[in-house]
Amino acid sequence: MKTLRQVAGHTQRGQSMVEYMVVCAALAAALFVPIQDDPANPGSKRSTVKIVLDMFQELYQKTSYSTSLPN
Repeated sequence: MKTLRQVAGHTQRGQSMVEYMVVCAALAAALFVPIQDDPANPGSKRSTVKIVLDMFQELYQKTSYSTSLPN
């Protein structure tokens, strides 16, 4: 017995890959959309990527300062 796909002559190959790529592209684009005011520069906004990079920079500065202190 033939399935409906075989009768119609259509196959569904690669559909999930296209959907996956669309979702990944949308999520990647959302990371660069400005969402929060920049406290260092009033009137401009920061993206999620910029916020995360600023936090890593601040953490590194605090960590390097604390490790440079004498015992």
